[in-house]
Amino acid sequence: MENKHPPNEEHIDREMFKMEVNLDDTSGEWLGYVMDRLFEAGANDVIYSPIYMKKNRPGVLLQLLCSADKLEDMKEILLAETTTLGIRYYPITVHRMERRFIKVETEWGPITVKQGVKDGQVFQSSPEYEECRKIAEEHGIPLKQVYAAVWKQL
Repeated sequence: MENKHPPNEEHIDREMFKMEVNLDDTSGEWLGYVMDRLFEAGANDVIYSPIYMKKNRPGVLLQLLCSADKLEDMKEILLAETTTLGIRYYPITVHRMERRFIKVETEWGPITVKQGVKDGQVFQSSPEYEECRKIAEEHGIPLKQVYAAVWKQL
């Protein structure tokens, strides 16, 4: 295993904004589009959760995390691309483990693994999905076989 990048200190504690809207009249097709637009504009994370709203109507809670400098861009996208009439947002502190990227050699070639590190100890390891998917497709093997080969090397 080789260390591809040095530890990434920017992911320790940092202030961000959490934004959320409740939607009860937005098409599921639009939600995928909105998610793509938000990520392209710099959102750090975007999620949807099913909720029940007034009069027991099913709806969706759309939440995102972004840095302060992206707040106005996120507002513009949410107002333009969803049916919401208002946005809730508030500052939060996000604590993330230091991130490290390593390369693991497999019989099909190298695969990047993202590691969560705290006090020099690796707490989490996750193979990069897109690299694993590409290898599985190219070699006609199950995705889980590629993941197993990576984990065997860790």
